[in-house]
Amino acid sequence: MSAVPTTGKGVPDTHLSPPARPVLDRRHKLLEVIDRDMEQAKAGLEKPAVELLRGSDLTPEPIKWLWPGWLPQGKLVLLAGSPGTGKTTAAMSFAATVTAGGSFPDGSRCPAGDVLIWSGEDDPTDTLKPRLIAAGANHDRIYFVGDVDPQGERRPFDPAKDTPRLLEAAQGLPDLRMVIFDPVVNAVTGNSHQNTEVRRGLQPLVDFAARVGAVLIGITHYTKDGADLDPIKRVIGSVAFTAVARVVLGCAKKKDEEGHERRILARCKSNLGPDDGGFTYSLEQVEALPGIPASRTVWGESVVGSARELLSESAEVQEKAGPATEAENFLRQCLKPGLTPTKTIQEEAKEAGISWSTVRRAADNLRVIKRKGGMNDGWYWSLPAAKDAPITAEEYEDAIEKNMSTFEHLQDEMSFFGATDDPGEDF
Repeated sequence: MSAVPTTGKGVPDTHLSPPARPVLDRRHKLLEVIDRDMEQAKAGLEKPAVELLRGSDLTPEPIKWLWPGWLPQGKLVLLAGSPGTGKTTAAMSFAATVTAGGSFPDGSRCPAGDVLIWSGEDDPTDTLKPRLIAAGANHDRIYFVGDVDPQGERRPFDPAKDTPRLLEAAQGLPDLRMVIFDPVVNAVTGNSHQNTEVRRGLQPLVDFAARVGAVLIGITHYTKDGADLDPIKRVIGSVAFTAVARVVLGCAKKKDEEGHERRILARCKSNLGPDDGGFTYSLEQVEALPGIPASRTVWGESVVGSARELLSESAEVQEKAGPATEAENFLRQCLKPGLTPTKTIQEEAKEAGISWSTVRRAADNLRVIKRKGGMNDGWYWSLPAAKDAPITAEEYEDAIEKNMSTFEHLQDEMSFFGATDDPGEDF
């Protein structure tokens, strides 16, 4: 004879009134679900969740080089330099070499392949493509990253959020050899001077390069001060930028013993091979197409020495753009797509050696939009492309999520400056 179901208190459910039976049925089902989940959890604990790889099961593999000693496949490479040194033009020269199956500065031949380019600074139609034409690129192998359309609403590509989507698209290019991100700092949300946030932001790029097997070149800037320091220490932002990259290349302008200006590409760091030496180069202005001028890189001789020896004192011969122009270039780089907290801009300006008053004047020249986040939150700056767009709930919440570390400091600042004042305006 089967047992009579009870309510759990020893009372047979046959004695329950009809309205009480559905409640009891739900209780029985809930207990069944709890028992099942506990069994699954117990089974999961019995098997380690982290995979352990035995060393004897791994097969050593050599580093694959696109340009031996300089550009490793499947790795992140940083290309740094001050404004006016021609680092983006040099990157376009590399891209042209790859697409045309040409030769690198030391004569090494490159197998022809595809190149993927994202730029948050230069327009593909009037700047990048003319430079690629001047460099002799095969344009059937060049791909520029366009807008994204995740839910039927087009918006600019954001490296900090859309790299996984880009990976899906890039996997349709089996011959992809090189990817260029300019500037690479846009891949980092929050404070680009904090080690953990930079590492978290760069990891999707590291994974991207490994998955597609292409060298990923991230272009970035030097700080204003410290021309005689180790070039690694001059890269703007956290030291994590140079720590995560497997190879760091530096561009600079300096004068030779005869007073002639020359540009140098030097190898500043390499975890995979030699970390010294370099090549001279110059920038040549040509007519890419009738009525369309462009610059291209002309490579010269190889040079020996450490990066510090080759690149030091280059600041003395850099173009004297003036503080205002320098601050404007800084803001174009610093202001990521969307909203950037004023606190973040202040920290990066200090790191770059630019006074806050100069940054404010440059912001006025660029017509930077300054927006209040809320009654108890700080101010945000954005470039004027979105000047007529109000702060949406999604945009506001995304800015908060991406900049939590910055908000920790904003509360004290709000109490000092007042809840309705832009803290940046008083510096």
